[in-house]
Formats: sequence, C-alpha cells, structure tokens
Amino acid sequence: MKPALFACAAALALSAALPGASMAQTGAASPGPQPYPMPPKTEAPQDTPYPGVLKVQVDATDLDHHIFRVHETIPVAKAGPITLLYPQWLPGNHAPNGPLRSIGGFRFSAGGKPLTWMRDPVDVYAFHLDAPAGATSIDIDFDLLSAVAGDEGRIVMTQEMLSLQWIDLALYPAGHYARRVQIEPSVRFPEGWTPFSALETTGTEGGITHYKAVDFDTLADSPMIAGRYARQIDLDPGGPAPVHLDVIADRSDLLEATPDEVEKHKALVQQAYKLYGSHHYNHYDFLFSLSDRMGGSGLEHHRSSEDGTIPDYFTGWAKNPASRDLLAHEYTHSWNGKFRRPADLWTPNFNVPMRGSLLWVYEGQTQYWGFVLAGRSGLLTKQEALDALASTAATYANRVGRDWRAVEDTTNDPIIASRRPQPWLSFQRSEDYYSEGQLVWLDADTLIREKSGGKRSLDDFAKSFFGIENGSWTPVTYTFDDVVAALNKVEPYDWATFLNERINQVAPKPPLDGLARGGWKLVYTETPTDYFKSAEMRRHATDLTYSIGLVLGREADITQVQWDGPAFKAGLTVGAKLLAVNGIAYDADRLKEAVTAAKKGGPLSLLVKRGDHYDTVDLDYKGGLRYPRLERIEGTPDLLSTIYTPKK
Repeated sequence: MKPALFACAAALALSAALPGASMAQTGAASPGPQPYPMPPKTEAPQDTPYPGVLKVQVDATDLDHHIFRVHETIPVAKAGPITLLYPQWLPGNHAPNGPLRSIGGFRFSAGGKPLTWMRDPVDVYAFHLDAPAGATSIDIDFDLLSAVAGDEGRIVMTQEMLSLQWIDLALYPAGHYARRVQIEPSVRFPEGWTPFSALETTGTEGGITHYKAVDFDTLADSPMIAGRYARQIDLDPGGPAPVHLDVIADRSDLLEATPDEVEKHKALVQQAYKLYGSHHYNHYDFLFSLSDRMGGSGLEHHRSSEDGTIPDYFTGWAKNPASRDLLAHEYTHSWNGKFRRPADLWTPNFNVPMRGSLLWVYEGQTQYWGFVLAGRSGLLTKQEALDALASTAATYANRVGRDWRAVEDTTNDPIIASRRPQPWLSFQRSEDYYSEGQLVWLDADTLIREKSGGKRSLDDFAKSFFGIENGSWTPVTYTFDDVVAALNKVEPYDWATFLNERINQVAPKPPLDGLARGGWKLVYTETPTDYFKSAEMRRHATDLTYSIGLVLGREADITQVQWDGPAFKAGLTVGAKLLAVNGIAYDADRLKEAVTAAKKGGPLSLLVKRGDHYDTVDLDYKGGLRYPRLERIEGTPDLLSTIYTPKK
C-alpha cells in the first residue's frame, strides 16, 4: 500500500492533466502552459488540545562545532498521515526567518524503524509522514548547525557560554494552537556550567536538566542561557514576583558590578512598576550575556528577555552609556508586545503569517519607554538621556527617505529586508517604526502634558493600557482604534488624525514637535557628546553623517553614505575603503582635522579603493564637523527634564 503522502502526490499529478485536456477540447484556454495545481494547504490550527505530551531533549555540549543535537518524541493517537511544523514566524523578529537552513540530519522513526518523510513543496517548514499501525509515538532526531563565523549569523555558542532558543529546537504537530500542545523539555549542558531560564526545573539526572512540561507557546517564549562564568542578582527582594539579573560573561572578572550599578538595575524594576502599576509574570529573568565572542542580542519574552551586550558593561560603566537602555527596552516588552499585543501580530501558532501594522506601538512606544525608564532609574543620567534623544532626532531630521515612505510601511521591513544592511539606509529607511515611533510618542506625551496643564501625561496611558489585569500573563490584543480610544480617555483630542498624519502618511517634515514642546531644540556643534562617542566606540565607527555624510568602520571601510550628502555627490558608496586623506595615510583624527581645515579653504581629498580601482575623490564641503545635541529654548517649560525625572 502506498503511504498517504505519496498517494496524495499521485492524485495531484492526475488532476494536473485534467484541466488542460478539458480546456483544449472546449477551446476556452489560450495557447501555452497552464498553472500546475498547488498541493493542499497545511492544516489550519484549531483551538483544540493535542493528545499527549511531547518531549524534547537537547545536547548542548558540542562547543567545538557549535552544534545542538536534538531528540524529540511526539505521541500519536492513531495511524495515518501527520504533518509536523518547524517554527517559521518568530516573535520579536516579526518575520518568517526560523533558521530552517541551519537544520540538518532529519531522521524520523517509530518503534525503532525509520519512517519515510517528505517536505511540503510549497510550505517548506512543513514535513509530511505516516504514523504506522501500532505506533504510539514518532521519534525525531536532528541537528541545529549554529553559526561558527560571524558572516553566517549570530554566534550562539562559544567555549564560555551559549544561548539556547527553544523555538529553533523543536517541531510540533499541525492543526492545533501552539498553546494547546504540551511539551516537556530537557537539556544536557557542558559540565560545570550554570543555566538560566524562565522555565522551572524538576531536577537533574545523569547530567541532564529536566524542566516542567509547558505549552509550546510558553516553551518558544522561554529561551535559556548557560555559561562557565555566571552570577545571579536579585533585583527585587521581597517584591510581588521574583526578578533576577542572570549574568554570564567571557571571564569571571566581568561579572563584578558595583553596589551603585546594582541599585540602578533594582531601580529599573521599581520605576517600571510605578509607570505601569502592574506586572505580568510570576517571575522575570533578564538573561544577560557580556561577550564579544557570542553575538549580541536584544529579544523580548514575556517572563524573560535575551540581552547580550559588550563584555565591560559593568567594568567599563562610565564609558559605555550607549549600551545602557537595552534592559529597560526589553523589560518594557513584558507589558508592551507580550502582554498587550497588536491583534494582527498575534497568531495561533508559529507558521501562520504575522502582520506588523502596529509595530510603531509595539516597538516605537517601547523604544520611548526604554529610554525614559533608563533615565528614571539612573541607568542613564539625565544628560545622557538627552544626548541619546539628540542622536535619534538628528537621524530623522536627516532621513531623506521620509520624503517618499511612511513610517507604517517600514513595519514590513523585517520581511522585506530580513534585517540585512542597506546600501542607502537614509533613503531606503529600515524599521524606522522603532525610533521615529519614539519621536512620535514624545510628541504625544508633551502634547498631553501641555493640553492638561501638566496634570496628565503618556504615563497615564501606559498605566491604563498596559497595566490592566495585574498578575496575568495571558495576552490581551489591541487594534488602532483601541489605542486611539485609550489616548482619548487620557486627554480628549483628535488622536486618530494625529497618528495617521505621523505614521500612515508620507510626512517629509521632521518629527521634532515633541522636542520643541518639551523646551529643547536640535543643534549641531563641532564636538560630539559623550553619548555619541560611546555609540561610535560600540560600533567601532567614525560617524561623520552630519558633515561629509559618511560612516567609516574599524578597517576604514565605508559602512554608510548619506543620500545626497557631500560623499554621495562625490560618488562614494558603501564598500569603498578610505586609504589616505590629503595624501597621508588615513586615520580618524586626520580625517576630522581635514574636515575642520576645509572650513578655511583647506583641501579635502580622499584616496579610496573601490574593488580593483584606486580613485582620488575631492569633497566639496566647508561646513566643518557637526555633531547633534540638544539646546534649551529659553523661556519655555522644560518638559523633557520632567519626563526623565524618577517617579516617587
């Protein structure tokens, strides 16, 4: 007897022949080929429980090859066809980029006997096979071949630490909501390593750590980190729910935080509670990796977050302000994005397409609150918070792509561009719903404060919108109309028009009204702020965007060129390498000195290498160095300082 999946393929082939014959006989079809029929669609998920509990065991000990080895068992109630899905649409990525290309060695079996399987020819994340008569479960073995070099993707395994994302490491049955599929996970970690996760353990046996069974939604939302060098910091002793900063690092000395630094992280939790008036977890873990060997990260989850940053986050505190808003941003997502979630971004499983039309709320307002909470908690000083805002404002004051593309359209960028580098970022735009969204929410906040005479603010929106159902972590979805209605309850206004003009329509005017209403204006000076210098250092960049219109990487390669700026007009592009300035070998200071000297008529001649060609390029620019900062508007209320002041 033919397996059902091959019988299905034969039926499709037969049906393909029939339409052509019929059309040829009737003369209804035009000459030429006709479409080949598509295979049946993958079974749609239903809100029904899957019978039995899946089990997945991961061996995460192959540090040399960066390979996670997976064994999974899926119970089956009867013989016959079954479709298993590998997660495609990843929450927080907002895109169909489940790492299927990194999976190898698929082996399916039942009762120790191999099973034939077939990948769906259209829905390539779906796998079809038949459960044989008498089988009670299907076993799956495969390897996740994670990146071993930076150009392959994020490094998630080193000799000192690893990042384990369950959503990459398990298949699940089609036809059910992910929350109705139960799964029991376990992991073998390298000996002596300390693991951290929002998952709850049931014990360790034979070197394997076992965790309580959870639904597949929760498993996918509960990543893990583990490391050779680790510590845990209690951020809210005696609070309504445990909150921990779980830290792993490349070396043991990088784990050392001063008491003052710890207090600032504790203050983040308290300021978040004062803002939202609630929490939506039974415990929360910041999964915090400090490394220049494992790739950095910032990914939200409901009861945890993956936060990867520079090795000297603690030990180089004073020089690294540009790294200090990360935790506040991802923590905010527990309220905004995970608990309150856009209706079109919530899906019943991880293979139903997500739609990101409201990412300017999900990410844009989170970007806003991330910096506000960093300022209120002391993770950023008020001056650092203002300087960070100046950098954001300058970006969008000079984002020429705003002339043709609305913010709302950039919510498609995770799908369109897959977060790859853009050759003309200032013209193409890329996920501007984050930081242009931040400026729009600053505009809304200052407008509410102005119209209410300081009695109300966006804080009131945050508490009423994200603070509902204290203690619950069952997601509550929202629409554009829900956002407008909630804003109107805080301060009556035509918020639908306000948001449509700034988000859904092309808006060439820079979104700086919130700055002006907040009592500040964007200016440019010849010296960068400490925050700007920190951001340059973090990116290993020399950023001259606002003068000659380019950014250089650590190897003097051009990594960005401002559309229609001086460098653009001189023919420079991303990928060229700067070799010399005015005939002398390049270094960053020499280039800056030449830009300054050009104000008084000095030459600004660059020797660049483009592929096999060497060219001398003369820049027509005499404006000197220009770096963004904020300046007070005399005689106006200083609302920005009020916004960044800690709540009592």
